[in-house]
Amino acid sequence: MDIEDKIKELQRRNREAELGGGEERIAQQHAKGKMTARERIDYLLDKGSFQEIDKFVVHQCHDFGMEKKKIPGDGVVTGYGTINGRLTFVFSQDFTVFGGSLSGPFGQKVCKIMDLAMKNGAPIIGLNDSGGARIQEGVVSLGSYGEIFKRNVWASGVVPQISVIMGPCAGGAVYSPALTDFIIMVKRTSNMFITGPQVIKAVTHEEVTPEELGGAITHNTKSGVAHFSEDNDKAALDRVKQILSYLPQNYRESPPVVECTDDPNRKDPALNKVVPTNPKLPYDMKDIIRSVLDHHEFLEIHERYATNMIVGFGRLNGHVVGVVANQPRFLAGCLDIDASIKCARFVRMCDCFNIPLVTFVDVPGFLPGVNQEHGGIIKHGAKIIYAYCEATVPKITVITRKAYGGAYDVMSSKHHGGDINYAYPTAEIAVMGPEGAVNIVFRKEIAASDNPEETRKRLVEEYRNNFASPFKAAELGYIDEIIFPEDTRPKLISALMMLLNKRERIPERRHGNIPL
Repeated sequence: MDIEDKIKELQRRNREAELGGGEERIAQQHAKGKMTARERIDYLLDKGSFQEIDKFVVHQCHDFGMEKKKIPGDGVVTGYGTINGRLTFVFSQDFTVFGGSLSGPFGQKVCKIMDLAMKNGAPIIGLNDSGGARIQEGVVSLGSYGEIFKRNVWASGVVPQISVIMGPCAGGAVYSPALTDFIIMVKRTSNMFITGPQVIKAVTHEEVTPEELGGAITHNTKSGVAHFSEDNDKAALDRVKQILSYLPQNYRESPPVVECTDDPNRKDPALNKVVPTNPKLPYDMKDIIRSVLDHHEFLEIHERYATNMIVGFGRLNGHVVGVVANQPRFLAGCLDIDASIKCARFVRMCDCFNIPLVTFVDVPGFLPGVNQEHGGIIKHGAKIIYAYCEATVPKITVITRKAYGGAYDVMSSKHHGGDINYAYPTAEIAVMGPEGAVNIVFRKEIAASDNPEETRKRLVEEYRNNFASPFKAAELGYIDEIIFPEDTRPKLISALMMLLNKRERIPERRHGNIPL
């Protein structure tokens, strides 16, 4: 065979591998509104940058007639390329080949990519569309999953990991995405669950559809497993690009800085009226967040889960910041179990990747209730404490209104390592709200009064002005400055620029024991 024949043979094999499961199965994939594994990679990565690895790998199974069914690539496309010029490693499960099921060699391909990503300090993107473990391979398939999970753990906090669920993801397959930093799901065509509807019906007699059990909306609103839900494959891949624009390549680097064309000294007089004078009235904390960020751009994460807590990315003077905020529009901004988990997870992720934290506080306390106590609000609330105290990135806090009790402490207070802590003149910082405090401290005086209601009202107002104001905390140094709301953006930027070279270490140890 001469060189021309060898070249033709390579071309033939390339075409065969690139066809995956064949034209008919590709058509079936398209009919479901889904892109193929290769189409997804081509859309995600910069044009012409993809370099494939292990294109001709096939399975080694000889049971159940599998030796007669070998397809190059074996159900997953792996390699590397660039996204906006930045090196990225990717694996894309191919549902047209054995339903995207995982075999031994499939797992080895994924592990090779993950190892290369960690050695080179670059993100790992997993595009999931798989029927799960390949039954014909038995424990070999399970072993491959275990190797992938181990690498997910090793890569955690080393390089960003993003999972996109673009089809079925069931059984053990869900644990790899669950170990990554972000999960994006596609509405109607993707699902995640440990046991499917049929197994649930057989065991518990509950009837549920795959969408209700583990669809994109379910995991974005109820379980909190997923961070984003998108309308189609392209929108999900666009979201990957957007998230990566806020993340560094690895834990040793800082997030990408962009040129800021939004005046860092820009003031917003409208902020002076955002917080209502009546402390019982709600307002939208996102109005403050969007006002202060560059070009009013805020990428909210977990938008539909635990809506009493807001987390997401933005920029200040071109520098990436992670924003954490209580949302007075929902549950009055109280901290409950879901909000605590959401907050702590995001704070730790930001600390992993050198992203400064900006925290906006309006929290009346932890949500009371039997279900909350029995559900473990103590240990879940403690996760916020752990996350903020462990974080060594720059931490800037703004108390806009209420900061009561233990909830004041946990929301990036000075006592938990807040570097710069601001408060609006409307801030109320106390052990509890004025009404509750007055009912305890002045119980006898109110009872002895000729007009208890008028006396209570007067004492509440006096308590609010004298003890729940930000000036008491400022006198003690717990608040660094009481600022005019309109000055929030320039104040935050000034503090951030001062803190960019911050270096801090917590006591040396193997690792802490977070209250999981």
